Amino acid sequence: MGKQIGIYGSGTIGACQATLTSGNGYPTVVVGHSKAGLIRCRETICQNWDDLIAEGLATEANKKAAMALVTITNDPASLVGSCIVFEAVAEDADVKKAVYRQVTEHCGRDVIVASTTSSIDASLLAERIENSSRFLIAHPFQPVHMLPLVEVVRHKQTSDETTKSVCALLKDLNRQVVVLNRSVPGFLVNRFAQALFRESIYLIEQGVSTAEDIDRAIKYAMGMRYASIGLLEYYDAVGFELERAIALNVYPDLCNTKEIQKTTLDGLASGHTGQKAGRGLFDWTKKDADDFRRRKQSPYFEGVRLWRMPE
Repeated sequence: MGKQIGIYGSGTIGACQATLTSGNGYPTVVVGHSKAGLIRCRETICQNWDDLIAEGLATEANKKAAMALVTITNDPASLVGSCIVFEAVAEDADVKKAVYRQVTEHCGRDVIVASTTSSIDASLLAERIENSSRFLIAHPFQPVHMLPLVEVVRHKQTSDETTKSVCALLKDLNRQVVVLNRSVPGFLVNRFAQALFRESIYLIEQGVSTAEDIDRAIKYAMGMRYASIGLLEYYDAVGFELERAIALNVYPDLCNTKEIQKTTLDGLASGHTGQKAGRGLFDWTKKDADDFRRRKQSPYFEGVRLWRMPE
């Protein structure tokens, strides 16, 4: 693959993706629309570097050299010469279609396009691009420059060469790659997450536990356990006999609703919709925002030491 990486979308995902690629020495072009959005994109990249510097993981020289590799513009013609374009725009198939048209116009039909969508079926998006063999999903997780997992989702027309090239680039960026041969709603991680969210809210609504204690159980048992050994490694280690016995007791009582739960609906109705609103399951006015941001990033700091930072 060539050296320049294109990113179409100047929001948080695009900015963090640019932090990662430029932080590993790749010239990176970010295309956005509004002047305010482009300014926020640059500010986000700078804040990402300032966080790394504060942790002793980078220097001002690294930041300056990496920022010199980043072009932030509203001109899609700047994508010319990109070996791959990561699409990171709104979760709207028609908006994405317009982006794919512009990318093809400026980069040619053979450029690889990787959508960062977290929810749209790969086959549906593939119908909206001229050369579907050069298209797939490469879904990262926030914070994109820190959390190493990327879900690569193929569709029927994705060529093996395209998959191989994208996986090679992601691995060069020290990403951990999982490949799905077809789309399913939520891919892998969001399916796991929604199952946990649904059960957690159910337990709160049933008066079994609190949000604080559920988070404590996740952080100090499940999170620690499955960070060192895999979920299914653990299943095998416990053994099918014991897991069957547990399942027979637990499965009948698990939440199986397919409707949005009352806690979420009540929060939407009252405006208590989470962190940005100041209140959701927690009162965020009583939490330290800087402490939360650091805790959100801290498990991934060590991975940054693997970057090939420009100087």
